[in-house]
Amino acid sequence: MINLAKRDIEHTLGKFIVTAMGVGMLLGIVLIMIGVYRGLMLEAEVLLDDINADLWIVQENTMGPFAESSRVYEDFKNIIYVMNGIDKSEAITFQNIQLPHYEKPIRVVAVGYDVFGSINPINPKRIIAGRDLKSDHYEIVVTDKTGFGLDDKIKLGRNFYTVVGITHNTVSNSGDPLVFISLKDAQDLQFSYSNKEIQNNEARGVKNSESHMVNTIVARVKSGYDIDEVARNIRKWQHKSVYTKEQQKEILTKNVVEKSAKQIGLFTVILVVVSTIIIALIIYTMTLEKMKEISIMKLMGLPNSLIVSMIVKETLVLGVFAFIFGNIFSHLTYDKFPKRVVLEIPDAWMLFGIIVIASILASFVGVKKVISADPAAAIGG
Repeated sequence: MINLAKRDIEHTLGKFIVTAMGVGMLLGIVLIMIGVYRGLMLEAEVLLDDINADLWIVQENTMGPFAESSRVYEDFKNIIYVMNGIDKSEAITFQNIQLPHYEKPIRVVAVGYDVFGSINPINPKRIIAGRDLKSDHYEIVVTDKTGFGLDDKIKLGRNFYTVVGITHNTVSNSGDPLVFISLKDAQDLQFSYSNKEIQNNEARGVKNSESHMVNTIVARVKSGYDIDEVARNIRKWQHKSVYTKEQQKEILTKNVVEKSAKQIGLFTVILVVVSTIIIALIIYTMTLEKMKEISIMKLMGLPNSLIVSMIVKETLVLGVFAFIFGNIFSHLTYDKFPKRVVLEIPDAWMLFGIIVIASILASFVGVKKVISADPAAAIGG
């Protein structure tokens, strides 16, 4: 039996390929949107995983430095350190700053930590050039996304900082590049006032008492101790909010990036629906173009099942070709996006299954037209 679908596609091969490429670009955007969601969730946990703290101690009745403003005294780390079950504790600050650049300022999140402390938030595996911080003052480690090189000078506040290290894939939960400076420099940037501001405050009887504040205390628990029990003791006796690593991840995913994730998910669903509608319209148009040929086939005695099979096969082939072009398009363009896009094979296979189902559903509009075709239309044009 002649394969009608194959012959029909060969007859209009150029048009068929261009159509598949157009639909494929739309499917490629769907894959990229899924990748954006994956990247969003992955970036939200980068800093948490690199610090690898069991406990996050923050200002009472706040949700931590990623969701809310939090301030605690730096020396509170010493109180935490001597509590039962604590192995290490350190003070850390987080702040949004603008790095001056010759093109335009670069928005980053600066992480301040004790250079000589027991917990280092810089993952050594992410350092691609230089080293981590070795001095309390005027050194900075930047990510490669900032465009700075080793030994570059960056002016922050009233001082110049030398780039001593460059990292890769270090971003905040919002996708902004991370830079690392010493705790003393971070406190100076975040909590210290200018000389004129200090004079004005002193004239009003207000003293600058925030220079030794931090945003959070992170701690690691000794082996054999129950993390939740240690957290309860800190809440009970120190009157602070305490979150485990898993709770902090939940805060990030539920409270910080949840709306963005839902928005991306909704946009992805809309794109899939639009792709299905477009495939249906294309198949309907292709069916209309050969209605006379279909009528002749019916007049010759070809069964509806054979003609319907042709329409369904054409639709499936169109969907498969569009999926292939979509994959090619997404892999050629995903690294051009400003935020991280993570393309995973299971997501591609899931989309392939959706496209197959969507193609079969889309073919129904053409099938309906075939069934209703009148063989008498083949006579007399």
